Amino acid sequence: MTIDFTPMYASHDAFRRDLERLAEAVADGRAHTGPVLAGWENFKHQLHVHHTAEDSDLWPRVRTRVGGRTRDLGMLDEMEAEHARIDPLLAAVDAALADRAFELPDLVRALRATLDDHLKHEEDSALPLMGEVLTDADWAAFTGRLRETQGLRGAAVFVPWLVDGVSAGDRERFLGAFPPPVRVLNRLFWEGSYRRRGLWVVR
Repeated sequence: MTIDFTPMYASHDAFRRDLERLAEAVADGRAHTGPVLAGWENFKHQLHVHHTAEDSDLWPRVRTRVGGRTRDLGMLDEMEAEHARIDPLLAAVDAALADRAFELPDLVRALRATLDDHLKHEEDSALPLMGEVLTDADWAAFTGRLRETQGLRGAAVFVPWLVDGVSAGDRERFLGAFPPPVRVLNRLFWEGSYRRRGLWVVR
């Protein structure tokens, strides 16, 4: 069976969407409003969960499967180095938001460019490699680690966050990657709760 990377691509799209929203809020002078700051905090949390699981569980599994293939091991080193470059930019944006610093627009642009470069590199190089070398059991173990880290409370935010603002077709495709009970919970409870939080919403 071929690994379904739909949730991975959907997460990447959600990260890009949130940083676009942050950039728009900065340009419009809304960066320090409650909905924007709440959206930013959720973005940081989702990115932290995603990257921590990759660093602690996914990349080591891929390393084991590629054996001594130098080129592939080098690419995995690049993945980890790119994660390390993103963290200081997150901290810099945090500080600029807190201080209302004039550098905020430049820092947000730098973060968007750096994260987008990393996500594209992962999509172009790491995901094809994972599809080649990982077993279904490997992927199930990684996604299980993500579910364990999120927990039910985290999933109640993660799932509706993933499909926030996407087209009807993408929404159906993204949600279709989850088990039926998750889709039912999302429809009956999670999406309404998520919308009431009003992340990024212009009031």
